[in-house]
Amino acid sequence: FVELRRDVRNEEEGAKKRRGDALQAMTRQSAEARLVRAIHSPRQLEEVLVDFWYNHFNVFAGKGLDRALVASYERDAIRPFVFGSFRQLLGATARHPAMLYYLDNQLSKAGALNENYARELMELHTLGVDAGYTQKDVTELARMLTGWSYDQRALIRRDEGFRFDGRRHDQGTKAWLGVQVPPNGQAEGDYALDVLARHPATARRISYKLAQYFVHDTPPPALVARMARTWGETDGDLRAVLRTLLSSDEFMAPDAIGAKFKTPYQYVLSAARASGAGVEDMTPLLQSLAQLGMPLYGCVTPDGYKNTEAAWLNPGALTRRIGFATAMGGKLDATQLESAIGAGITPRTRAMVAASPAPLRAAMLLGSPDFMQH
Repeated sequence: FVELRRDVRNEEEGAKKRRGDALQAMTRQSAEARLVRAIHSPRQLEEVLVDFWYNHFNVFAGKGLDRALVASYERDAIRPFVFGSFRQLLGATARHPAMLYYLDNQLSKAGALNENYARELMELHTLGVDAGYTQKDVTELARMLTGWSYDQRALIRRDEGFRFDGRRHDQGTKAWLGVQVPPNGQAEGDYALDVLARHPATARRISYKLAQYFVHDTPPPALVARMARTWGETDGDLRAVLRTLLSSDEFMAPDAIGAKFKTPYQYVLSAARASGAGVEDMTPLLQSLAQLGMPLYGCVTPDGYKNTEAAWLNPGALTRRIGFATAMGGKLDATQLESAIGAGITPRTRAMVAASPAPLRAAMLLGSPDFMQH
């Protein structure tokens, strides 16, 4: 009997390890697919926006079931809506099992609330922490979202996603953001998403974040105000908001060029594109992202990776970037690399590179301050 129990336990441990290995492989394949698109796709603005919105609606791939769900989450809940309406994007993320699992909403039920998703939905995904709502509003929103879940067995066997479970839903009246919300099942959550997507605080906050990502760590208030106005006029049409941003004088201003310090993701991908080497094996790039502190899908906290200089510019990070530049630069032709980078390199940097030994020139280009900015 003791030997039988040991054999059974060994079989269970072996099966558990195989499942873990399979999930890790799925996460790695998802990351490789993202990098292939980011490097080779002609739709570069779409790829940039996928990076922005995935971080905004971050899901950590290292949490259990999400290792198998990040590919579907990005493919089905993020990518199709980056040029659509914010309400569509918000709804797609709210209903996806990856988000419901990551922020524990599938555990929430009447009488035993889990407020994680409701809190981050208001604080991170829409209004922002300074929008004037209260802890009571978080609790009431969590009540409205009870029953928003999925059936794990159906998800695994038939790839079925969102399911509203009325048995778990809080049937009472809620008092949320100063409004009495009568019992209405799943529609309560949809109503909440409608309100949050159209709220002026959401328009201002997302406009600020987009301008911060594309223009400057401290974006011009006038630009943010115009973007928020476009948001209100178009009911959160992200294409229209982006058009306001990308056609603005602030975006095209000379002092906006090179004002942003590249995140590790932007740095590694720009190096891969500039190399012109036809990168096929994504493993070294994924390893580099991890070494630089930004493993793809690896942000544990729901606020996602930052895109500001303060988050990434420090002596240790620069040392690791120089190591990356040295390793990649040793395989590249400096003349071709300099031509590919083009106007992004200043005359001063060009002169310094030209005066250095030939084997070091490509590494110096990739490790230069010019190349680390955009």
